[in-house]
Amino acid sequence: MQLQLRPSLFWDTDVKTVDLEKHKKSVIERTLMRGTKEEFDLVLQYYGWETVKETVLTARYLDKYSLAFSSVIFDISKTEFRCYKLAQLNPGHWDY
Repeated sequence: MQLQLRPSLFWDTDVKTVDLEKHKKSVIERTLMRGTKEEFDLVLQYYGWETVKETVLTARYLDKYSLAFSSVIFDISKTEFRCYKLAQLNPGHWDY
């Protein structure tokens, strides 16, 4: 099975050099944060539910929308995500 994603998801790298197995963490995180729902579904099919779940749980950074989406999709509290714990340790400016 071949994974077809938009080249614009990898604007800072040469798409031809992206190895789907070697760079799976980056592919999953970028697709979650910048991809479409259909692209995320393709990533789920390609890597499998558990691999995507573990990758998202251990991600160092997810924007608040991706975190909320992942929390609902995987039925896991936001407080279980590594990115949430790191954000609590390093509070930024107040988000109005």
